[in-house]
Amino acid sequence: MKLLETKRNQELTPRQIVEELDRYVIGQDNAKKSVAIALRNRWRRQQAPEHLREEIMPNNIILIGPTGVGKTEIARRLAKLANAPFLKVEATKYTEVGYVGRDVESMIRDLTDIAVNTVKADKTVEVQDKARELSEERILDSLIPPLKHRQNVGVVGETVEVEDNELTRDKFRQKLRNGELDDRMIEVDVPSGQFPMMQVFGPIGLEEMGVNIQDLFGTMMPKKTKRRKMKIAEARQVLTQEEAQKLIDVDKAVREAIDRVENSGIVFLDEIDKIAGSRGQSAGPDVSREGVQRDLLPIVEGSSVLTKYGMVKTDHILFIASGAFTTTKPSDLIPELQGRFPIRVELDSLSEEDFVKILTVPQNALVKQYTALLESDNVKVKFDEGAVREIAKVATQVNEEVENIGARRLQTIMTTLLEDLLYDAPDHLSSHTLQITRDLVQERLSHIVKNRDLSRYIL
Repeated sequence: MKLLETKRNQELTPRQIVEELDRYVIGQDNAKKSVAIALRNRWRRQQAPEHLREEIMPNNIILIGPTGVGKTEIARRLAKLANAPFLKVEATKYTEVGYVGRDVESMIRDLTDIAVNTVKADKTVEVQDKARELSEERILDSLIPPLKHRQNVGVVGETVEVEDNELTRDKFRQKLRNGELDDRMIEVDVPSGQFPMMQVFGPIGLEEMGVNIQDLFGTMMPKKTKRRKMKIAEARQVLTQEEAQKLIDVDKAVREAIDRVENSGIVFLDEIDKIAGSRGQSAGPDVSREGVQRDLLPIVEGSSVLTKYGMVKTDHILFIASGAFTTTKPSDLIPELQGRFPIRVELDSLSEEDFVKILTVPQNALVKQYTALLESDNVKVKFDEGAVREIAKVATQVNEEVENIGARRLQTIMTTLLEDLLYDAPDHLSSHTLQITRDLVQERLSHIVKNRDLSRYIL
């Protein structure tokens, strides 16, 4: 992650974005190139003259390809690179207005929530040192209450008493910072939680209303607190977070978050093919598919959505959609929505050689994952090249003969291959090493692969 760390506060170039994606996603160069350009264009728009900035619309993308070829993985990794509000949703969660389910505007509310929480977290880090000092003072007040200065501070006895109190507090402050008091129990006042009205309306109702009941009634009803006993180590964390929230300018944070959403927000809309029904369908479970598309259209085109933080404009939010389109095709989407996704990228099916790379090359490769899992039980597993190629061969064969689910087939095969080892590993008291060879893979999987009916259920 060295490149990402050095460029964290700068905008990555398209080439650098592709290099980062290459660390986790095998192949799919066209898709990586398209999302990299789209991500870079977010920064380019911000550098454009102000009179043109509003006219530059995002080039939304549709990623087309069978399941398990990397569409969702590209989205996951893009989220880490974007340094911008990012939301991944499934189109199947949303329904046409009037049907039971979430309305499409809720995705913008969710995106805004993510942005606000991110900005607040950033602001919290900035004031962490000051908040820690204030939390220390509150803990010291509980341990050694400060003496109030009286009006006649010239009296010798009172002056000495105040100085002794300060000296004692300084000694305890040092012990507190050294961790010597972490296990001592104290009582602290903490917020009591949500208002009862939250239970009446329920979380979904509040979300769809775009209303924050806590904010609405916050000025009319005092915040409730309750006293809790806890160790000083835990109290420091709780009080530090509470003090940090007090130091943050919430209104400024919300304004910054909304600005981020409107100018650099990204929504990854997965399974868009599931709402693309064939033309002429007007009955059955597909009745609301076209309605979802029509509800989605103004959000993608650009409109204002009411959130609990205020109105949010969607004109410059980037939408990246993806779908397998096995039973439908992009042209089955309503024409207006097709026009809002001008860039279309077809992802390739994965070959046997791709499977070999997926198993070994990425930082989160399956071979590395299972090796790390078994090392927890003092079992060192080594896969030789022949074993890896045999696993890739089996995955390719099963995908061709049963159902093509892409790289997800590897997870099933690896679990079946190592099932006995994963079960028995904790019972071995001493550490040992196991070599996974081609012969072992064939022995464990060949009878399943040859029996097509059996492979349908197991692999």
